[in-house]
Amino acid sequence: MNNTTPRLPAYFISHGGGPCFFMDWNPPDTWKGLGDWLSGIGADVGVKPKAVIVVSAHWEAPSFTVTAAAQPPLIYDYHGFPPHTYQLQYAAPGAPELAQRVSSLLGAAGLAAQQDATRGWDHGVFIPFKLIYPQADVPVLQLSLKAGLNPAEHLKAGRALAPLRDEGVLIVGSGYSYHNMRGYGGAGERDAAAFDHWLVDALTRHDASERDALLSAWERAPSARAAHPREEHLLPLMVVAGAAGDDAATRVFGEKVWGIATSGFRFG
Repeated sequence: MNNTTPRLPAYFISHGGGPCFFMDWNPPDTWKGLGDWLSGIGADVGVKPKAVIVVSAHWEAPSFTVTAAAQPPLIYDYHGFPPHTYQLQYAAPGAPELAQRVSSLLGAAGLAAQQDATRGWDHGVFIPFKLIYPQADVPVLQLSLKAGLNPAEHLKAGRALAPLRDEGVLIVGSGYSYHNMRGYGGAGERDAAAFDHWLVDALTRHDASERDALLSAWERAPSARAAHPREEHLLPLMVVAGAAGDDAATRVFGEKVWGIATSGFRFG
């Protein structure tokens, strides 16, 4: 490890619903707990990262792909929200040099990697990071999911990127611990609780190989497909768990949102 650069933790965050933190809700505190936790992550990290890699649920590509623009635009990929939420801005710089480093690390691990110099950041990036680093003074790189959503491939990608934690780079998976829109309003409360219990148990194990085996077979978990009919909001967690190495997770956020168990995790 570089003696002058501390190893940074890695996080899996539940990023809320659309631009939820920047609009009114009934009840008013619907997203307050989650928003307050996201707002505290910068202080929890303890040092200012040189850059952040964000794996968002909202970008899938044929191969792992990274944003390579010096100043990526924003993609307002949510629908039916108040007009002002389509005017939100987040002017953090991109990280073209890191894009090259990430591509090289993935390629060395046998994973095809591409760079996209035109794509912007979707709401799985800029919405939570308006809270995490509101000054927009930390360079941000977005990494896509790989089409097919194979958990083992995403764990492998995370392992390839693990050295970056010793180089001042913060790795964040941005998804949601439960993602079944039909389950909100009470219908999915039992399934969410069952899956969340399994997820906490799997991630907090100290044997990384055992944890990764459980994550690779996540569909066998209690209420797995009821919690994630499609797993794009879970796959960012696989990248983070791979990057965690031997670091077990701590559940650093755990509340119910609309009756649904919602979790966030820190590794390291």
